[in-house]
Amino acid sequence: MNKIIGLIIIQFFMVASAAAADDSHGHFKGKPSETLEQALVNFSEYNQKLSEVLKQETLSALDMQQIHELTYTLENALEKINASMLELTETLEAVHVGSETGDTETTRAEGLRYLETARQIVK
Repeated sequence: MNKIIGLIIIQFFMVASAAAADDSHGHFKGKPSETLEQALVNFSEYNQKLSEVLKQETLSALDMQQIHELTYTLENALEKINASMLELTETLEAVHVGSETGDTETTRAEGLRYLETARQIVK
């Protein structure tokens, strides 16, 4: 469990530092990822778009600009996914502690909350 938390935290800080880095090529907002479901859709869709551009033998200036713009949506999606994973980790820990201490009410409530989010990730 601690390894997962560590990896999630590392990913979060990598995305945050990349987003905060100075960018002289202009800023785009990208598609928002307000919910985990929206973030997962954007992540999948924009990874596919990035893959298509990167398949080319050579990358033109226009391709580079397109990649640059795609990364904004991917960063938004990853930010939401990472935040959701941190929350999911905390929820699972509440289930773990509840089961360990015999707190059936907390275990059931937090377990259902955990599954609601987890099922969005793994279908």
